[in-house]
Amino acid sequence: MPALSIVVPALDEAAGIAATLQALAPLRARGAEVIVADGGSSDGTPQLATPLADRVLHGPRGRARQMNAGAAVARGNLLLFLHADSRLPEAADAALHDAVARGAAWGRFDVHIDGRSIMLRLVAALMNQRSRLTGIATGDQAIFVRRDVFLRIGGFADQPLMEDIELSRRLRALAPPCCLRLRVSTSGRRWETRGVWRTIFLMWRLRWRYWRGESAQALAEAYR
Repeated sequence: MPALSIVVPALDEAAGIAATLQALAPLRARGAEVIVADGGSSDGTPQLATPLADRVLHGPRGRARQMNAGAAVARGNLLLFLHADSRLPEAADAALHDAVARGAAWGRFDVHIDGRSIMLRLVAALMNQRSRLTGIATGDQAIFVRRDVFLRIGGFADQPLMEDIELSRRLRALAPPCCLRLRVSTSGRRWETRGVWRTIFLMWRLRWRYWRGESAQALAEAYR
């Protein structure tokens, strides 16, 4: 039985899924399980992922649903949810096992955002600091959680946006997060495609509206 199961939700990630999974090969060699939860890709993502993962699932579209599907078949006692455009630090598995041994129920990594704009460094620094102050983690930070705790809170809420915020809220009610200093590298394509400042203000505005009680469905429509 693997101690660690890594769940990678994917949708039309053919351009990068192989590199993401190849980067996880050393962790697989040390016993980690890698599960790709595909949400209906039409670009060959599942075929590219199959030889590089322990299991590839085909399920309904929606990141929360895909991650829940991956968690449902995972065999590890510790679950880690990794975006398809992100890379874990080299010693991630050792850091996770140490955190759990010290009593962590859940947590996340610091994040580094890859991209051309120097502003992305500021975005990452603010994201990491905000997470420490609020106890809220985002999916870009590779959230990890003990299986029993994940099941206790019912997994990810079935919603189209802010599923990571909602998960953090529920987990924070049980225990504070373990904030690891090791950095996950994630793609800056979202910020650079939409514009860095525009994306920053958009996400702040959406999170404010979510905190005020607006539905995730309405926020997803605004995000699109």
